[in-house]
Amino acid sequence: MSESLKAKVTELFNEPGCDKNVAKGEKERKKGCSKPLTPGAAAGGCAFDGAKIALQPIVDVVHLVHGPLACEGNGWDNRHAASSGPTLYRLGVTTDITEMDIVMGSGEKRLYKAIREVIARYAPPAVFVYSTCVPALIGDDVEAVCRHATDKLGTPCIPVNAPGFVGSKNLGNKLAGEALLDHVIGTMEPEVSTPTDINILGEYNLSGELWQIRPLLDRLGIRLHACITGDARYREVASAHRARVNMMVCSTALINVARKMEDRWGIPYFEGSFYGIDDTSTALRAIAQLLVKQGAPADLLDRTEELIASEEARAWQRLAPYRDRLAGKRVLLYTGGVKSWSIVSALQEMGMVVVGTSVRKSTDNDKKKISDLMGGDAHMVDNIPPREMYAQLRRGDADILLSGGRTQFVALKAKVPWLDINQERHHAFAGYDGMVTLVRELDRSLSNPMWQEVRNPAPWEVGDIDAFLDDAPLLVPIS
Repeated sequence: MSESLKAKVTELFNEPGCDKNVAKGEKERKKGCSKPLTPGAAAGGCAFDGAKIALQPIVDVVHLVHGPLACEGNGWDNRHAASSGPTLYRLGVTTDITEMDIVMGSGEKRLYKAIREVIARYAPPAVFVYSTCVPALIGDDVEAVCRHATDKLGTPCIPVNAPGFVGSKNLGNKLAGEALLDHVIGTMEPEVSTPTDINILGEYNLSGELWQIRPLLDRLGIRLHACITGDARYREVASAHRARVNMMVCSTALINVARKMEDRWGIPYFEGSFYGIDDTSTALRAIAQLLVKQGAPADLLDRTEELIASEEARAWQRLAPYRDRLAGKRVLLYTGGVKSWSIVSALQEMGMVVVGTSVRKSTDNDKKKISDLMGGDAHMVDNIPPREMYAQLRRGDADILLSGGRTQFVALKAKVPWLDINQERHHAFAGYDGMVTLVRELDRSLSNPMWQEVRNPAPWEVGDIDAFLDDAPLLVPIS
């Protein structure tokens, strides 16, 4: 690990905006944000993976991975981050370095040629270059190559120094944010600037969730200058320092960006959520209040309340048919980060009971919000072994499991409904419309008659196997 990368990682572990790191002692802080990864283990994503998923939703740039083919193959398009226009971000571009490049020391030359080729072919506004484990171990100076390419080719080349071995996916998110702070944000001026410009940080437009929020802001006359990084354009991110307010959606990912933008450019930030009716309304109020403090028209507060009243009434009217069927249903929530508490709020609004929620990747602030929502007996868990989760579901502790795709088979084996709420999901759950979508999908999963069928015992489990075989149709050979 280079000295500059060591210094950057150490700085992130001392991030004053992260309550979890600040509360640690000197020895614990040096160990990082999570248990060190075992090389080769499936540990839920490495630092490179975290950096790539945080930056890939910038849709009009080329994302070039400097490393073996497998690194790009594993990380390509692993989230449904949607774009309203450009599709350049969906290209899988890699230098595909081989053993010969390692032995001959030709990795840097290969990287420069790759940068030159993608600029000539696609003419992007910028190229993001990701360092992976192999070039980092053999000493390729990705930052120097990017500086040289920027000077020679006239296109910004952004080094993202987050090789997988330095830590977990969450650390990679923060290293991606550092790359934006060091090389992108503040490098361009916006074409238009208004007193109601805001940025949203840590929102990746999964399945188009940003598009459920943008119309609400448009109706209030609030201009979304940049979403970092969902459906983002390079120029929007580069000029994001001229916004008046930052909303932080996921503090575990980009808290360093929010805090440093406040230090450098005086942009206040707050943490909020667009999951659930109440949280969406609270976020809109917070945005309006901060904008007015920053000089926006005072009538923005009244217009915000009018919009909230109208949208809440409309949402509750659409949710009314589902409330009786879902009230009292028990949910096991196995996710992390902002969803560990924001989804709890959304479920409780429908009268559902959250029997447990995971706090993986959750900050101390996230855990406090869970306690406030669920009361003093809040059942928070870190990691649940599959065997234990299976036992809970088989006992009937929960009526449905809400989690990511990796645990769906535990629910299916236990014959319990399951709903995907992680980044692989195909439905958008943000905002007032997203709440209706979430409730509709919950109702569909819970009321699906398939579950009763699969829970019924098989004929050979309740009767005489010989009698069952006697009644079975005979196999007729085909001549």
